[in-house]
Amino acid sequence: MDFLSVHIEYNCASASNFAKELSSLQMSSGDLPILIYEVTLHGCPDSQYQLLGNFLQALLNNNLNIVGCDMMDMLGKLDMEDVPTSHGISYYNRIKIFNNSYQNVWNKFGAQTIRERDLFLNESFPSGFQWATSSESFKVEGGWSEGGKGETIWDRFGHDGLAFANQTADLASDSYHKVDYDVYLLRGLHVNTYQFSISWARIFPSGHRGSRFEKGALYYDKLINALIESGIQPVVTLYHWDLPQTLQDYGGWTNASIVEAFKDYADFCFSRFGDRVKTWNTFSSPWVVSHAGYGTGEHPPAVKDYVVASYQATHNMLKSHAEAWHVYNDKYRKAQGGKVGIALNSDWAEPMDPSRPEEIAAADRYLQFMLGWFAHPIFVNGDYPPTLKTQIEQKRNECPLSEPARLPVFTVEESQRIHGTADFLGLNHYTSRLVNNSVGGCTPGPEGVGNFQAHVDPSWSSTASEWIYSTPWGLRRLLNYISIEYLNVTKVPIHITGNGMPTEHSGDTLNDTGRIEYMKSYINEALKAIHLDAVNVQQFTVQSLMDGFEGPQGFSERFGLHHVNFDLPDRPRTPKQSAYFYSKVIEKNGFAPNKLFFNVPELKNKESNKNSPIPPSTVPSQARKVWRKFSNQTNFQRKLYHYGTFPQGFSWGVSSSSYQIEGGWNADGKGPSVWDAFTHKPGSIPANANGDVACDSYHRLEEDFYMLRALRVNSYRFSLSWSRIFPDGRLTSQNQKGVDYYNRLIDGLLAYNITPMVTLYHWDLPQALQDLGGWENVEMINIFDDFCDFCFATFGDRVKFWMTFNQPHTIAWLGYGLGQIPPNVKNPGIAPYTVAHNLIKAHAKAYHTYDDKHRKSQSGRVSIVLNADWIEPKDVNVPREVVAADRALQFQLGWFAHPIFKNGDYPDAMKWQVGNKSELQGLSETRLPSFTEEEKTLIKGTADMFCVNHYTTKIARHATLRLSPQSYEYDRDLSEAEENDSPTTAISNQRAVAWGLRRLLNWIKEEYGEPEVYITENGVATESKTTWDDSARVFYYKTYIDEALKAYDLDGVKVKGYIATSLMDSFEWLNGYKVGFGLHHVDFTNPNRPRTPKYSAHFYYQVIKDNGFPTPDDEKLIHGHFRKDFIWSTATASYQIEGGWRADGKGLSIWDKFAHTPLRVFNDDNGDIACNSYNKVEEDVAILKQLKVTHYRFSISWPRVLPDGTTKHINEAGLNYYHKLVDALLAANIQPHITLYHWDLPQALQDIGGWENETIIVKFRDYADLIFSRLGHKVKFWITINEPYNIANVGHGYGAAAPGISFRPGTLPYIVGHSLLKAHAEAWHLYNDKYRAKQKGIISITINSDWSEPRNPYKQEDIDAARRVVQFYIGWFAHPVFNGDYSNMMKTIVRERSLAAGLLKSRLPEFTPEEIKRIKGTYDYFGFNHYTTVLAFPVNYRNLQHYDADRGAGTIADRTWLDSGSSWLKVSPFGFRRILNFIKEEYGNPPIIITENGMSERGPIDLNDIHRSYYYEKYINQLLKAYLLDNVDIRGYTAWSLMDNLEWATGFSERFGLFYVNHSDAKLPRLAKTSVTLYSTIINCNGFPDPALGPHECLNTVPEATSEPVTTPITTSMTTAVTTPITTPVTTPITTPITTPVTTPITTSITTAVTTPITTPVTPVTPAPSDNAVSFLGMKLSTNDAETGLITTFALLIVAAFGAICTSFFLFKAKKHSKKSIKLNL
Repeated sequence: MDFLSVHIEYNCASASNFAKELSSLQMSSGDLPILIYEVTLHGCPDSQYQLLGNFLQALLNNNLNIVGCDMMDMLGKLDMEDVPTSHGISYYNRIKIFNNSYQNVWNKFGAQTIRERDLFLNESFPSGFQWATSSESFKVEGGWSEGGKGETIWDRFGHDGLAFANQTADLASDSYHKVDYDVYLLRGLHVNTYQFSISWARIFPSGHRGSRFEKGALYYDKLINALIESGIQPVVTLYHWDLPQTLQDYGGWTNASIVEAFKDYADFCFSRFGDRVKTWNTFSSPWVVSHAGYGTGEHPPAVKDYVVASYQATHNMLKSHAEAWHVYNDKYRKAQGGKVGIALNSDWAEPMDPSRPEEIAAADRYLQFMLGWFAHPIFVNGDYPPTLKTQIEQKRNECPLSEPARLPVFTVEESQRIHGTADFLGLNHYTSRLVNNSVGGCTPGPEGVGNFQAHVDPSWSSTASEWIYSTPWGLRRLLNYISIEYLNVTKVPIHITGNGMPTEHSGDTLNDTGRIEYMKSYINEALKAIHLDAVNVQQFTVQSLMDGFEGPQGFSERFGLHHVNFDLPDRPRTPKQSAYFYSKVIEKNGFAPNKLFFNVPELKNKESNKNSPIPPSTVPSQARKVWRKFSNQTNFQRKLYHYGTFPQGFSWGVSSSSYQIEGGWNADGKGPSVWDAFTHKPGSIPANANGDVACDSYHRLEEDFYMLRALRVNSYRFSLSWSRIFPDGRLTSQNQKGVDYYNRLIDGLLAYNITPMVTLYHWDLPQALQDLGGWENVEMINIFDDFCDFCFATFGDRVKFWMTFNQPHTIAWLGYGLGQIPPNVKNPGIAPYTVAHNLIKAHAKAYHTYDDKHRKSQSGRVSIVLNADWIEPKDVNVPREVVAADRALQFQLGWFAHPIFKNGDYPDAMKWQVGNKSELQGLSETRLPSFTEEEKTLIKGTADMFCVNHYTTKIARHATLRLSPQSYEYDRDLSEAEENDSPTTAISNQRAVAWGLRRLLNWIKEEYGEPEVYITENGVATESKTTWDDSARVFYYKTYIDEALKAYDLDGVKVKGYIATSLMDSFEWLNGYKVGFGLHHVDFTNPNRPRTPKYSAHFYYQVIKDNGFPTPDDEKLIHGHFRKDFIWSTATASYQIEGGWRADGKGLSIWDKFAHTPLRVFNDDNGDIACNSYNKVEEDVAILKQLKVTHYRFSISWPRVLPDGTTKHINEAGLNYYHKLVDALLAANIQPHITLYHWDLPQALQDIGGWENETIIVKFRDYADLIFSRLGHKVKFWITINEPYNIANVGHGYGAAAPGISFRPGTLPYIVGHSLLKAHAEAWHLYNDKYRAKQKGIISITINSDWSEPRNPYKQEDIDAARRVVQFYIGWFAHPVFNGDYSNMMKTIVRERSLAAGLLKSRLPEFTPEEIKRIKGTYDYFGFNHYTTVLAFPVNYRNLQHYDADRGAGTIADRTWLDSGSSWLKVSPFGFRRILNFIKEEYGNPPIIITENGMSERGPIDLNDIHRSYYYEKYINQLLKAYLLDNVDIRGYTAWSLMDNLEWATGFSERFGLFYVNHSDAKLPRLAKTSVTLYSTIINCNGFPDPALGPHECLNTVPEATSEPVTTPITTSMTTAVTTPITTPVTTPITTPITTPVTTPITTSITTAVTTPITTPVTPVTPAPSDNAVSFLGMKLSTNDAETGLITTFALLIVAAFGAICTSFFLFKAKKHSKKSIKLNL
């Protein structure tokens, strides 16, 4: 290069020295001659002509080698009178080839000493500063193919094995399913802003709007809404590197068409999310895309072209950014009021040798090639930096044979469109570089083209990334540079959109002190830039929220504030120490000295809440009405879930206690407690565990605050360690450091608006006081009072909720009776009563101390925490058992509650029992101490609220217990047992019996005068191995909290608060660390005691947010009607109802043989007679007419018409039965819907292999041909095969149904299923080809399936398991019929597992192409049987080869789902709608006829089957939702079943019928259940008419009676016998007694049942108690029931006689006589 060509721009407002600037320029260029080819002036009025002289002097400077200068523009400007000035961001004050900005910054900071550079600034950030953390879609979301998401370039990159250790982002951190988990972390961090990116391919799978997939948008809706609900502002990045692969296939960012695609994508995002999102980044680090994606090829799309592609990608990204900005500016800004910027990444660059100007210039070029490449066009003049353009042009001239770079050119219009398109400048900054000048030659890339090289100083602190070194001072300098270079004129703010460092993936991942130092210093440099340099920085974003997939480095580098365990499918997130550090910085808004601001709770209780005296309890207590009210509830009534919310201001909290969590057992002067002494004795606790460290909360308050903030509780219950405040228990030993700890805790809670609920004594007595006798010593009363007085005085200005003792019953009995817990005194007959006596008096004294000395100034509340199990009598109908249960409660709860809440004395039941026992033991006085009258006065009323801890329920029965040894336990004269029907927990004798809580709360209400109640502990233990996925705890809280809600909402109990036990896993007393109660898992093997939220923490947060359980949309009924030609049906099956098993030549079926094989069918039941429908066609048709169905689905018994299964012998008598049935149905205007095969295969065919033998396909076709030919002219609805799944798997895999084969579970089910599909196809084609044209019927197959939900909806592994369950269930048979062949999932899994087991081929047979074609499309509708939903989770069966192992999933049910009479059937209506939508989406929305749906019962007979009515109403309403709201093509509904029948292997024990069949009567009469009324009403209304529109005419039609008089159940929940048939619908609430005949629709009653307590017992008909039973009308009834039945029957006879007389008269008058039986409709 011979000379330097220079374009000078000069602003007259500048004070720049021409000569100095040109001299520096010449030096940096190596003293080359300078040609000034253009001079441009800005803002120079006439008065500045002097500038011309100054400029000429500079040109004549002897030290400058100026070879020429063009001054035309300069002279022309100076001739003008009015000089226009620019108002854009192109105010630009520099010599183009050399950056004054960089020189200015370097001049300012280059001379700093290290001490000056690193000086720490202890100041705060400006008010309103945005504290953020961030994530990027492809790094954290996972769900790579979920919800229709398209493939991205990063998906392809990972799947090609290009990332570290072949890792992929398929699951990543699983954020796609863990929105609640991530927002939980953000609340804990206390950030006010969260920056995340949207996956373009999740919104538009192909990159274009036409491929839009709603589920992707819904995910971001959910995330954005969750953020806003938590007070966190979303900042959305539209593009963070994960380009849809489809767009890349067309060139990606090098294809100019992508600009329009990105604009369209941005437009959609603004329109969809912009109402809530107010800050947008169009791109994040686009330099990385251009450099690593299209330049070096290190990132996808792995294009290695730094000559053309890299620059072209930048060109298109800049244009895309500008278009997106203009879209927002033109269409959305006015309405949405947001701002749009771009997040540019840049290192800071410093000269390697600051003394050399050329190296300063090289550092400037480094920044221009990185930051200026994007910033200059946007923030300066719409074009690339002159430095960049000059360098590239120079290189093109130097390298004519090997072009190193080709920079695209913006048109004038493009420059104008790009210039100024940012409302802020986002900066991603991580590190710095030392730069030296070099000769790059013709090498492509920034260093070659830019003639520089980058280095690092070996003294800089390294990180896990070879790219990032900690150089915090570079941030301040870069911010200054940006402020001068790009923002000097247009004052847009800077957002630091990314800053962070990675650590290694192994080692101590949680104690990330290196990250803390990095963050501390970088944040402080930003603070300096704001305070010292006046740089307008408004946001700081720590990269990143959690560990994620870090591109080529996979999971080997960790940027997260939260550790993610990528080895576990749960992907648990655990805060690192840096998270706690960052939250503290946010709390302080920087680094200024700590200033706590908090609101002290409102002063309320200036007067004592002391209750008025209540009379003592009777024996048994008046509260025994609770047992009368609840104990006769049916399981349905007891379990019915209640939706509603608690009152505003309800107290939601969590609990802990000092010894369990604090640790620091001897820290800072703390004295030993009795628990310290006890646990230090070897063998006291499993594994010799102790609380020396526990959760280390004494040293980790910030970590506890984090959890509490994340939970959003409004109260926190904790206890004070007496020995931490007073090491020897006395005032004189005060330990100020202990006091300081609790002050920090209380102040911190209040700062986060969390009410401290303080327990003064939670079992950890100072050992020094125990040495004096502990609570057996009466002196403890005064000592405790001193301690309380001190605490009230010290903390009471902030603490307004005090509890004196926690569970005094436990202290007295376990500590001094059984001696199981400290102080381990074993004196069960005396000490417990003495200790309790002292505890009650100590409590009362403390209460009065507060009342007298502190209440007026502090206005707090004081109580005591009592523990109580609920006690249910063994038999509520036996008075002494009720007395025993009442006594158990009085001995546990009443022992303390009676003196305090009633009359100051023990309950009479207790005094009487202990007194009598003492006398029987020969003692002169009772072992139960007595209170003086003065003490009683002092004690009674000493509680401002009732605080109760509750965990479980016990069953009590009366027992006469021993007199010796003396014991509190024996004094009670009762025994307790577990409630065996409820789930177990990790602690023996502590089952989860949710319904007991409601009853206990009612008992407290009745017994203690309706006090305000706080549930101060409630929770469940799980094994320590149950870490994060604690679904059992979720079920526990879901049920227990709902019972509390029922008590509040339905029973009027004044429930004011609920405290979940506990905040985190802790030292669980005698269980040590074997079990955990925590909402957070604590790793006690890690010295950092890391806390990780469990599934239950997220559930509990949701309950708190919702303030209970508001009715979900799934539970809300909709009103509307089905299509006019809707099919309303009910169903049966031949073997289940027909009987006549050998009648008229019928052959044997496999079910005949199965049922006659011992131990196959419950109770040795069989279908020999069943319901005898073979002989009761008229009766069956009569009840069908009563039901008002339009169709009747029944099956033909193959062996009844073809005894040996072949057409060699046709049994005409059997065919005649079906002719008769069909004709009777048609005469009744009921269409027959025939199933050809409903499991009862001719045994003769089974003897030659049955469905395993392929010859059966032809035999089935021949059988079908016969039936079509004989009945097809009358029958228009056909089903080939019912539930092939059950035939194949239950019959041939599990062996639980006929033919009972179970020895080849890995192959036979698949073989049988294969044959069934081919047989179905042949029958369909037969009908289609031979009969359809003439008979005009429709034919299909009926497939059954449960719906499956993930057990943990936040877990991809469970979601995948749920999908497998559905695909292996419904998909096994539906996929071949509707889509062709088995599903890819099923084929792949079975094949891979088969080959892995050493088999040569898949155990799943393959269809030939011809068979696939033959089977596909063999349907006219989708026949579907559905009953229930399951929750799925993965199960690894290892190498076992069977269906369940292939499916790889286990299933359970939600505990809140109502039971049925079948263990597998839980009432879960929402699943019905979901699986119908699945069928719509998976199989192309075929016409669907529900061919079975219903509910079973077992046990006592009760015709008032409210549970079935509930089921039908809920399920049919879900069907209506699917039809009306989801556009599922629903054509019909079939209730299973018409009547109770032989329910296969369970015999007659499970009853599904709408009509009861009395098998005690040889005539097998059919009696209508209440559900008949409901179902017939729904049929008559063709849905659910809207009551808001007034009474619908369909509600007035009267259903017909059956062929014999049918009454309502003889003993239903009615107060008077109803002696006439109920012939009109019922809507009187089921939960209240019916006292008059009811005539309004039942459809409302079920809804009412959800929200109304069931207060009247429903008496079953049979079986009655065995010691008091009589036979009545073939039924076993109690004498009372028989008497009622006799009266009812007598009344019916009178009515019938009168009716007969009237009827005879009318018949005589009539011209025609009906052949039907007489119907009485009274």
